[in-house]
Amino acid sequence: MFRKIFNIKITADNESLPPGERIIRCLIGEPVDRVPYGIGLGWSPWDETLERWRRESGIADLNVEKYFGYDSSFALPELEYGFFPQFEHVVLEETPEYIISRDGRGITMRNRRNGGSMPEFLDYPIKCRSDWEQLKAERLQPDSPSRVRQDWTAFRKRLAETGEAVQVGVFPWGVFGTVRDLIGVEMMLVTFYDEPEWMHDMMDHLTTLWLELWERVAAQVRIDHIHIWEDMAYKRGSLISPGMVEEFMMPCYDRIAAFARRHGVRVVSVDTDGDCHQLVPVMIRYGVNMLFPFEVQSGCDILTYRRQYPELGIMHGLDKRVLALTWADVDREVARAREMVRLGRYIPGFDHLIPPDASWVNFKYAAEQLKGVCYQV
Repeated sequence: MFRKIFNIKITADNESLPPGERIIRCLIGEPVDRVPYGIGLGWSPWDETLERWRRESGIADLNVEKYFGYDSSFALPELEYGFFPQFEHVVLEETPEYIISRDGRGITMRNRRNGGSMPEFLDYPIKCRSDWEQLKAERLQPDSPSRVRQDWTAFRKRLAETGEAVQVGVFPWGVFGTVRDLIGVEMMLVTFYDEPEWMHDMMDHLTTLWLELWERVAAQVRIDHIHIWEDMAYKRGSLISPGMVEEFMMPCYDRIAAFARRHGVRVVSVDTDGDCHQLVPVMIRYGVNMLFPFEVQSGCDILTYRRQYPELGIMHGLDKRVLALTWADVDREVARAREMVRLGRYIPGFDHLIPPDASWVNFKYAAEQLKGVCYQV
């Protein structure tokens, strides 16, 4: 049987909590006035999708967040998490359909001009250990004052006005995810076996960098949420075994969890696409208490995860593919969201960015139905 761990209190005006506190309390199972609405990537369209919606809605300047009245999400201090100084952004080749460029992380990629697909990664900034040692010394030192660009007086004023929660950590920074972006997935998987001490060094150094940045944030404001971006699973499970996750990554997660305990951070989240069933139990043991997006096409079922992990905060997990089908298909996902809300520690949303096969009328219908779920009407 499900364990009921959610306690929702409906107030007269239905808006008694600041939006940031509502998100945090919802995810950790504390009483809230209502469920947060429109939070996270599961509510955002691809660029090509937004163009379609503007055509179909007749609203040339359509702003989806304002149109549906999404809640405000997290406030992120301005930090430099990676190479600093960054690489110069350079366009290397252009065609009528594609742009090939090198970004600030030193990654060379091919992108469609219309933003209608994921980029194709062509080259990476690190090709051997000596490259790592050089770039670590030149661009990955945590002690540069310029890594923190935030005006703290203005930031605290913003928090007082908006009621947002403070988040550190953001895409594309994660213990696995960032190393993959430095050396490429094939080289990374080989390096686990051929040069494990180098892999430990990369993960450990990046974690040290981020923890030192977060300490500087914690000296100024309360941190509510630590986010770790990994994207380390595919349709059939994790890209590395649970044993390797524990050996290589979890010492870094242990340090992050210790920071969270020391500073009273209430939510530590992980974002990974794909089938995450091998990752969840390991990560929970090391301080993670929220995951997303639980991709349905990779076999993720949020109701199953709720049965297995009643203390886990869950976001999204609704099948975005129904937005290209019928309202009856949408209704089935809305019903799943309603059940998840009843069971608790859940914030609804689709299981990734909304693709361009989703019509405006379907998304509008889904967004309005899910707003009713969140507002308990």
